[in-house]
Amino acid sequence: MEEKKLNTVDLRGRSFLKISDFTEEEIRYLLDMAKDFKDKKHRKEKHQYLKGRNIVLIFEKTSTRTRCAFEVAAFDLGMNSTYLDSSSSQLGKKESIADTARVLGRMYHGIEFRGFAQSSAEDLAKYSGVPVWNGLTDSFHPTQVLADFMTMEEKFGHLKGLKLVFLGDTRNNVANSLMIMSAKMGVNFTACGPKELWTDENVVKLSKEIAAKNGCTITQTEDINEGVTNADAIYTDVWVSMGEPEEIWESRIKLLKKYQVNKEVMSLANSKAIFLHALPSFHDQNTSIGVDINKKFGIEEMEVSNEVFESKQSVVFDEAENRMHTIKAVIYATLKEWE
Repeated sequence: MEEKKLNTVDLRGRSFLKISDFTEEEIRYLLDMAKDFKDKKHRKEKHQYLKGRNIVLIFEKTSTRTRCAFEVAAFDLGMNSTYLDSSSSQLGKKESIADTARVLGRMYHGIEFRGFAQSSAEDLAKYSGVPVWNGLTDSFHPTQVLADFMTMEEKFGHLKGLKLVFLGDTRNNVANSLMIMSAKMGVNFTACGPKELWTDENVVKLSKEIAAKNGCTITQTEDINEGVTNADAIYTDVWVSMGEPEEIWESRIKLLKKYQVNKEVMSLANSKAIFLHALPSFHDQNTSIGVDINKKFGIEEMEVSNEVFESKQSVVFDEAENRMHTIKAVIYATLKEWE
């Protein structure tokens, strides 16, 4: 690792809770470190820089990519990890978050939290005394957008000046983080969806303030043609997020059906445009939820058509892999010692 280059930023002891906490320089530092780790991984070069350290992974919400990314990243860095799901921990039930944090902080060097309230992640960081990494909350998904922007840069060779469009429920955790991340990195961001599901005003205001300093734009629109035309990257996510009641599927489908990313939508974008998705995705009938929705509402594909999902423009599995490399960078940057 090029220490002269990567030691210019010091994130030791910092928590990674939301993108707005970090400067463009700090985000660039993490992206460059992730690229370095990816190269090492592909060359099969060992990088057990944190041998003997221990981290705990708290999952109120289950996940394939987030859990695997953190566990493999920890293993590659020489660390031990403990997984706690909602049935394995008394967090917030028999024991307060503050008390749990103070216990775990004496046993572990870092804590990953994936759950509902952003305040839970903030309290873990406040009371534990060790770095806390946000694996997803209802408000933000910072490790996901690091991987997204790493993927975009791999495909285009740069970030500044690109146009990224998010279609669908633009107030969800991924869209919130993408908007702020775009503003930080000079990417023109458009949130395209029905006004009923527009991004929180505070997130928009903050993003526009940051974007004004970095020469990029933040736009909200209901118009698909206006939103997608000349896009370099089109992003969507599931229409009903984890933890939301099943009863809202009908109303959500009515609102978002026309915002499905399909061949017609992709044709409005630039010819070299890419498609991104945080996963999991309901693009076919190969999931129980997909089958159930088809029986109830008669649709076979939801937020993205299978044609787009399986196309050459789709980089969703590059994103999934990059979760591991960017998470590894976050862990190492916050736990490392100067060599």
